[in-house]
Amino acid sequence: MSNPILSIKNLSKHFGSIKAVDHLDLTVEKGQVFGILGPNGSGKTTTLGIILGAIAPKEGSYEWFGLPPSAAIRRRIGSILETPLFYPYLSAIDNLKIIADLKELPYTSIDESLQRVGLYERRKSKFSTYSLGMKQRLAVAAALLGNPEVMILDEPTNGLDPQGIAEIRNLIKKVSSEGTTIILASHLLDEVQKTCTHVAVMRSGRCLFTGQVDVMLHKGLTVELMADDTTALQRVLEQCPLISELDSQTQLWKVKLKEGNDATQLHRFLIGKGIVLNHLAAEKKSLEEQFLEILNHE
Repeated sequence: MSNPILSIKNLSKHFGSIKAVDHLDLTVEKGQVFGILGPNGSGKTTTLGIILGAIAPKEGSYEWFGLPPSAAIRRRIGSILETPLFYPYLSAIDNLKIIADLKELPYTSIDESLQRVGLYERRKSKFSTYSLGMKQRLAVAAALLGNPEVMILDEPTNGLDPQGIAEIRNLIKKVSSEGTTIILASHLLDEVQKTCTHVAVMRSGRCLFTGQVDVMLHKGLTVELMADDTTALQRVLEQCPLISELDSQTQLWKVKLKEGNDATQLHRFLIGKGIVLNHLAAEKKSLEEQFLEILNHE
């Protein structure tokens, strides 16, 4: 049964002649790490600004938890939309106290947030002594104050060194595993592939693809096959309902599977037909290849 956290319908926003968001439809389900992927200027940040109530849409609508947007609804959401700003001469605790005051939240949630992001031991250290990764983790702790059901992150690893990127990726996975739904906007393919369960690809304000990251990676999956009995293998492959394209290279066969199928399913099918393989290798496209293919297809 569908359990939508966020439902966007026909959402549009124009800045003069620029269509920042163009009739966008998206659905985010509970528990997903949902990546909004696209080049700079594709409408990712504008979309996040609209669903957080910071930008008014030109047309369309959106709902959180099946309800229209409101101040009460937004309190169930934590977010980082821009580069986090903290007072450098204050400790992590004191910076979070200021944010808790702004959000009208009790200080009792501060220690829990710092523990969740791994900064509790450095809670009394000044912000100026933090590494880039630690500074971004403190921003996540600020977003986690009040234990929100959803966390929205805009380019969360932007400007970080490799160690900081790894820290934030691991933190996103940890927070997600604790039950928080995460919506993440990024132009970095690697970030989405390693972090997200679902993805929407945007360009010029429009959604070109939405679905599971694993399914996107399996689009266009090609499998190499060989068997001692080449004639029997060819006969069975020509009858196989899982295959969209078939190509022979001497004794090596290369087959392209229909969307949603994988090498294991093909192998089971062949075994059921009495075919014993002596070679099987899957060549799935990288997310980068799929991303460029989607952009170039439009």
